[in-house]
Amino acid sequence: MGIKNRLTLMSFLQFFVWGAWLTTLGTYGFDFKKWSGEEFGIVFSTLGIASIFMPALMGIIADKWINAEKLYGTLHILYGITLFFLARMDNPASFFWVLLIGMCFYMPTLSLSNSLSYKILKDNDYDVVKVFPPIRVWGTIGFIVAMWITNIFSDNYSPLAFGKEVGELLADFFGNSLSANQFYIASLGAIFLGIYSFTLPECPPQRLIDKNASLAKKLGLDAFKLFGEKKMALFFFFSMLLGAALQLTNMYGDTYLKDFKNIPEYAESAVVKYSTIIISISQISETLFILAIPFFLKRFGIKKVILFSMLAWVLRFGFFSFGSPESFGLILIIFSNIIYGMAFDFFNISGSLFVETTTDSKIRSSAQGLFMMMTNGFGAILGSSISGFVIQKYFTIDGIKNWHNIWLAFATYALIIAIAFAVMFKHKHKPEDVENISH
Repeated sequence: MGIKNRLTLMSFLQFFVWGAWLTTLGTYGFDFKKWSGEEFGIVFSTLGIASIFMPALMGIIADKWINAEKLYGTLHILYGITLFFLARMDNPASFFWVLLIGMCFYMPTLSLSNSLSYKILKDNDYDVVKVFPPIRVWGTIGFIVAMWITNIFSDNYSPLAFGKEVGELLADFFGNSLSANQFYIASLGAIFLGIYSFTLPECPPQRLIDKNASLAKKLGLDAFKLFGEKKMALFFFFSMLLGAALQLTNMYGDTYLKDFKNIPEYAESAVVKYSTIIISISQISETLFILAIPFFLKRFGIKKVILFSMLAWVLRFGFFSFGSPESFGLILIIFSNIIYGMAFDFFNISGSLFVETTTDSKIRSSAQGLFMMMTNGFGAILGSSISGFVIQKYFTIDGIKNWHNIWLAFATYALIIAIAFAVMFKHKHKPEDVENISH
C-alpha cells in the first residue's frame, strides 16, 4: 500500500472512532439511560477539559522523547480500551470520569494525526498543500460512515427493511443509536488503528543536543513562547473564539431541529424525524470544501481563507435563524448545513497549515497541540458555558427557546469576530509561503 493510501486509511479511522458516538452521546444519556440534565450535562465538557492540556503535552512528548507514530498508536489503543469500559458504565458520575480519561487519550491524536501526515508526506517529497486535503477528506467520510452506522437503526429506520432474518441479525449486533454498541464499535476501530499506526514510517523526535539549554526548552515548553509573538498570539486568540462557534453548532444544531416538534404543524415534519440525517449534510459538505482548500490557499492566501471561514459562520447561523421545516425555510436549513463545510474546514485545516508554515520544525507537534488546546479546549469550554447561560437567561421563556434570536445572536458574534480578525490580524499573502509547506 502506498504512502498516500496508508495515510488515507489513518485519516478515515481517526474520525470513524469519534463519529461512532459523538453525535448520539446526548441521546444515549438522556433517552437511553434516562439521566437528568443535571446528572449528564457535565459530560459534554470532557472534550474541552482534555483539550486544554493533553494535545500540548503529547505534542511536547512527540517533539522531544517518543516517535510520533508510536505515541499516536499507543493513545488510540488506550482510547479503545477506555471506550470498552465506558459502554458498561451505568452511573453518570462514573461515565463522566471514564469518558474524560478516554478524551485525554483521544483529543491529542487529532493534532498528532496532522503532524504525522505532514512529516511523512514531506519525507516522501509530496506537495502537502495539494496532497493533504484529499487525504483529510477521508476523515470526514469516516465520521459520516460511523454516524450513519450508529444511527441507521434508530426509531426512524427499522433494520427489518433488510428483511426479517437479516434485519434481526443486524439489530442484535448493532442495536440502535441509543445503545452502548456505538462505544464497542468505536473501541474496536480505535484498537485496530492503534496497532496499524505502529506500521507507519518512523517519525522520530527532534532530540535536544545542547546540554546548556534552558529547563523550559529541555521540558519542551519552548512552544509556549509562541504566545509572546504578536501574530501567533492573535492567531491563537481567534482560534479560541472560532472554537467557541464550532461548539455552538455541536451543542445546539440537532436540538434546534428537534424543537420544531413543539410547533403542532411541524411535529411530524421530516426536519424533526430525520434531524440527524439533515445535520449530516454538514459533514458531507466538508468533503467538498476540503478538496477546494488547495485552490483557495494558493489563490487567496491563508488569512483570506480563514476570513472566508468566519464569514461562513455568519451565514451558517444566519440561515438557521430564518429556517423552518417548510418551503424556503427548509432551503435555508439545507444551505446552512452546506456552508458549514467552508466554515469548519477553511479554518481548521488552513489554521493547521498556518501553524506548520510559521513554526520551527523542532516544536511543530507542540505548536499543533497549542492550536488544538485553544480551539477544542478553551474555545469549547467558552462556547458551551457562556452560550448555555445566555440562552437560559435571555432566550428561554417557560422552557421554550427562541431559536430565531439565538441564532441571530450567534451570527452577530461571528460577524464581530470576522471584522476584528480582518482589521487586527496582519499576514500578507506570499505564494512562496504556501509552496514552502511542502518542504
